[in-house]
Amino acid sequence: MEITVSLLSDLPLVARQLVAFAGNEKIFIFEGDMGAGKTTFIKEFCRMLGVQDVVSSPTYSIVNEYVGEKGSVYHFDFYRIKHIQEAFDLGYEEYFYGDGICLIEWPEKVAELLPDHFVKVKINILDDNKRLFNFLRHNI
Repeated sequence: MEITVSLLSDLPLVARQLVAFAGNEKIFIFEGDMGAGKTTFIKEFCRMLGVQDVVSSPTYSIVNEYVGEKGSVYHFDFYRIKHIQEAFDLGYEEYFYGDGICLIEWPEKVAELLPDHFVKVKINILDDNKRLFNFLRHNI
């Protein structure tokens, strides 16, 4: 599925479409260059999941936990990890294979640890105010 948006006000529509596209999937990876809007979109997506908490980038903590309408939502930012062992130390298995929803920024840093199934959200910068979103279902 491909969606082009040019305003921040379009993000609720994109988030609703992602919820519909994902079905029962609980693992989401977000790809895009620095500044593409991954965290901005995740904030809106969390709102669609019923999260009332303030959603912010977990750049330094690696993971933030929020409470959504259907349970826990875990927001990961693996940008700053230097070794895969840091994900093991975090206990990634409990998150990735548990009951919560996982939203993962910079998934390429932990690619070998990702489950066999997830939804990939690719955000491409078209210009300063326009983004192209692609949703892809990944199943091995």
